Amino acid sequence: MAVTLADVAARARVSAATVSRVLSGNYPVAESTRARVLRAVDELEYVVNGPASALAAATSDLVGVLVNDIADPFFGIIAGAVQSEMGAPAAGAEPGRGGEKLAVICNTGGSPERELTYLTLLQRQRAAAVVLTGGAVEHPDHMAAVAAKASRLAASGTRVVLCGRPPIEDAVTLTFDNRGGARRLTEHLLTLGHRRIGYVAGPAERTTTRDRLDGHRAALSAAGLDEGADRLTVHGLYDRSSGYDATLELLRRDDSLTAVVAANDTIALGVCAALRDQGLRIPEDVSVAGFDDLPFSADAVPALTTVRLPLHEAGARAGRLALGREPQPPGGVAMVRSELMARASTAPPRTGAPG
Repeated sequence: MAVTLADVAARARVSAATVSRVLSGNYPVAESTRARVLRAVDELEYVVNGPASALAAATSDLVGVLVNDIADPFFGIIAGAVQSEMGAPAAGAEPGRGGEKLAVICNTGGSPERELTYLTLLQRQRAAAVVLTGGAVEHPDHMAAVAAKASRLAASGTRVVLCGRPPIEDAVTLTFDNRGGARRLTEHLLTLGHRRIGYVAGPAERTTTRDRLDGHRAALSAAGLDEGADRLTVHGLYDRSSGYDATLELLRRDDSLTAVVAANDTIALGVCAALRDQGLRIPEDVSVAGFDDLPFSADAVPALTTVRLPLHEAGARAGRLALGREPQPPGGVAMVRSELMARASTAPPRTGAPG
């Protein structure tokens, strides 16, 4: 039996009129109420009306691109590349008649709940495709919920593409070589002679954080230096202020550090600022390395040693996969390779330095 508006209202514990207001989007509704209604819609798999049900197999010209923070260059570069592909006509087609799509950027702010809400809204809009970018939250319930929504989207004709996330069923995935890149970065420092290396990690619950930290630890372990690695690791957000605060904490724990590795380039800027404020020179006293090779990295002073991920190329490919303009990789998963960019912010530890 078909689910009705009244069924949704009963599940959400609101009136049918409130459900209608939420679904139409034309009336102000409290955020908590809206979330409750959308959750009920999702749980009951409610289709708005009969005509919409008949169109369930069809899709719109809308493509949703989910990012943690559009102000972060990492996400901005990927989203911009995806959006460029959406606005381009297919090969040989006239502009405006070549299957162009409207890309809508959905900024989750890193909230797992908001991510699920956007996926529900995009399903209701019969989006042609959904591109999820950046690391996933490593919580079993959330991961299961995302996988379930991806399956529902795919079943209704929506292409689901992951860019920088672990693979899930019913989605094409571009994974980033975070673990391998991080390992090569730490091996570079070890080759230079560093033995006391601090690490500023991202949020502990993110897959990107885990993979990059695992690569760093693997290099230390291979060199017999993994003992005490936990004490020389500080977690924070993927921003400059976290890098600054974490560096002060690392120096408090061990003032003999000769190098600090940051989980991304933005964190690395905070690391550099904190070291300078403590009267330490880069790289003469402490070497610094980042990850991603964001546009400012080569122009930092000194230029930042980092790991390059081809973010624009990955975003453009995700866009083509979302449009069906590029064949899916074997098994639906492809690795985006990383490259070590050794620059002036890393050097051998000074003669007589501890470690």
